[in-house]
Amino acid sequence: MSSFDTAAFASCIGWSALAVAGVLLGTFVCAKIAGRHNVIDTGWGLLFVAVAVVTFFVSSGHGDPLRRWLLLVLPVLWGLRLAQHVGRRSLGKGEDPRYDDLLAKAKGNRDLYALRMVYLLQGVLALIISAPIMVGAFESDPVRVVAWVGVAVWLVGVFFEAVGDAQMERFRRDPANKGAVIDSGLWRYTRHPNYFGDACVWWGLFLLAAWTWPGWVFVLSPVLMTWTLAKGTGAPLTEKRMSGTRRGFAEYVERTSGFVPLPPRRRPIGG
Repeated sequence: MSSFDTAAFASCIGWSALAVAGVLLGTFVCAKIAGRHNVIDTGWGLLFVAVAVVTFFVSSGHGDPLRRWLLLVLPVLWGLRLAQHVGRRSLGKGEDPRYDDLLAKAKGNRDLYALRMVYLLQGVLALIISAPIMVGAFESDPVRVVAWVGVAVWLVGVFFEAVGDAQMERFRRDPANKGAVIDSGLWRYTRHPNYFGDACVWWGLFLLAAWTWPGWVFVLSPVLMTWTLAKGTGAPLTEKRMSGTRRGFAEYVERTSGFVPLPPRRRPIGG
């Protein structure tokens, strides 16, 4: 069994939590200036960038160097791309209805409620999901086949996210598509290629850390992310919003896989 410095790993969790808190505080300040809390959606990817950078430096002298570099570069590339995409998409727009609905439940100070129910909650979630990054950086075993499979899964995930987002942006820029639902490219095979890609990214990072026991213990992290995207606040809320605003959405749901990419279902003859 490979050596694993539990004390150094615990220290990494503490420093990562401080980094996440710093990103959240900066995001909250930006949200107050902008007058909308959906700025946190841009900050989401940056939370993982912060964890990856802190983990890389704190794990110096502990884990396998190649795995440490992979667990720095892959999350940073993913997080920066996501932050840039979400930030550019939200420029000039108002508050997301999700946050309006949530903050309407506040019985006292709305800012304190937002800090607790939006920022703190996402910070805790980010730390749990990023556990494979932290634990993997302290594994001293050399990178093996499972880890390279993880890199391949990560690449599949980034492809689905980036290409799916680009196809959606191109679709929305065409005035003829106003009020319509995209049914081309990757969106022909899954209603949520970006969410599916996001899940693949985190399964890939988990596989990078899964060779020894401290790594596979944290399988909860990709499971939690996948559940959040497929059944939690990801796909269900998106589809609830689209069902009343996009023409042809019900028919699109009937023929298109909800998450995992699959060939479109054919309508029965006479249906």
